[in-house]
Amino acid sequence: MLAQTLMRSSRTMKCLLTQSLLQFPLPNIPISAANFGDTNQILKIPPFSCVRGFLGFNSRINLRGYCSNSITGLKSMATARVVHDPESISYLNQREAAEIDEILMGPLGFSVDQLMELAGLSVAASIAEVYKPTECNRVLAICGPGNNGGDGLVAARHLHHFGYKPVICYPKRTAKTLYNGLVTQLVSLSIPFLSVEDLPVDLSTSYDVIVDAIFGFSFHGSPRPPFDGLIQRFVDLGNLNQKQQKLPAIVSVDIPSGWHVEEGDLSGEGIKPNMLVSLTAPKLCAKKFSGPHHFLGGRFVPPSIAEKFKLNLPEYPGSSMCVRIGKPPRVDISTLRENYISPEFSEDQADADPFAQFQKWFDDAMASGLKEPNAMSLCTTGKDGKPSLRMVLLKGLDKDGFVWYTNYESRKAHQISENPHAALLFYWDALNRQVRIEGPVQKVSDEESEKYFHSRPRGSQIGAIVSKQSTVISGRHVLHQLEEELEAQFADGSMIPKPKYWGGYRLKPQLFEFWQGQPSRLHDRLRYSPEVMDGKNVWKIDRLAP
Repeated sequence: MLAQTLMRSSRTMKCLLTQSLLQFPLPNIPISAANFGDTNQILKIPPFSCVRGFLGFNSRINLRGYCSNSITGLKSMATARVVHDPESISYLNQREAAEIDEILMGPLGFSVDQLMELAGLSVAASIAEVYKPTECNRVLAICGPGNNGGDGLVAARHLHHFGYKPVICYPKRTAKTLYNGLVTQLVSLSIPFLSVEDLPVDLSTSYDVIVDAIFGFSFHGSPRPPFDGLIQRFVDLGNLNQKQQKLPAIVSVDIPSGWHVEEGDLSGEGIKPNMLVSLTAPKLCAKKFSGPHHFLGGRFVPPSIAEKFKLNLPEYPGSSMCVRIGKPPRVDISTLRENYISPEFSEDQADADPFAQFQKWFDDAMASGLKEPNAMSLCTTGKDGKPSLRMVLLKGLDKDGFVWYTNYESRKAHQISENPHAALLFYWDALNRQVRIEGPVQKVSDEESEKYFHSRPRGSQIGAIVSKQSTVISGRHVLHQLEEELEAQFADGSMIPKPKYWGGYRLKPQLFEFWQGQPSRLHDRLRYSPEVMDGKNVWKIDRLAP
């Protein structure tokens, strides 16, 4: 079967396959599971998986380039040397990109649909890094007949789930199960498909982002209809972009369509994308890219490939599926703005009790998945009248007020002792909400502080003793030394005593303000302030001008 497959392949594919098999022989290839985070197992790839990626291979539309780390996680980055200088990043020629693709889908066992899914997700993640759905949610994805077009289809699906409103133009559909499945998935999400004839005459006013997913690195020759006309429309948009500020951003997937994979825009009259999302590693033509946003995506380059091709790739931040190459463009701070889109917050929706209203919004923040929704800014002022601000964590809320814990010898504690009034601010970015609270502050009871202290992890208890908060120390070694001494002292599991200089404060609210971001800066602001009505203490609700 392998011999028959090789005979059907082109001369180029024979060379690439031969090189790949010399590097990765056909017999079972043991791969240490240490690369997968488990040193107790050895994984083996059976011989037939080395062949599967080559059956029915079409060199014109199935070659693709991908990047990354997914299976081996961050460990593979130890092999693909981490670099920060864009000048030292690896760039692939067409032969190298094709050979990597063969190896991925041969000996390394990746399938086309796996790589396409990761590539499309990388493209969507890169777009979301720069063009936020709150302001740039109208996306047109123009997809070609090959795997580059498949990347565009996958990206459109992810963009839909990210909150964008994608529209797809897919003129020459590939009659294969993989592509039919992608189309079915998109149709099930009610994502519109437009023919070339149905596209708006003026793309510049109809979309915020246009994804160029027509041709990838394996394309050669001159584009034929309808893609030649579509590429010309990209070119025309690029020319307009040089004259006007607000036009659709053009995002090219791996290669700007029509560019030479190694030489770039040979005529000088090709697509000039605003963003390029390279896959696997940038191709040589990316050196000619002059737009403001260049990203690398995919994250699944195994160590064997990184070693073979001596890849220098930037390190991916955290769990991100994309990483910026080079520095982001310098931005005029005065132009940064967010046009908030939120449900209106009216007086008839507001609870009469501000504590109940806060609890509703806090529950929403918890449900939204925000990191530390209990984080709040605490502002204090001493007798000198100079305010001081820092972030603390809310650790208690009841009818008496808002509770946090700290060192009673810290700067904020000294300011509270001089002026027992403070202000709190909660900001929940994903919900376009903030809450301001003002009122007097007093210490909580020793019993309350004691109970909370012993509910904390032992490491946090030791940390509270180690840190003489706000005092000057000579270095981190001071903290580490004290920590080690206390850990040894309480290694038997005995109770760690709460230091006398540590405890809680409670702010008793005398004012609440609930803020909901709205378009054109016409925000909702509802203020609660106490008043006496018919001999009863109630909360008065006033709407404030934004």
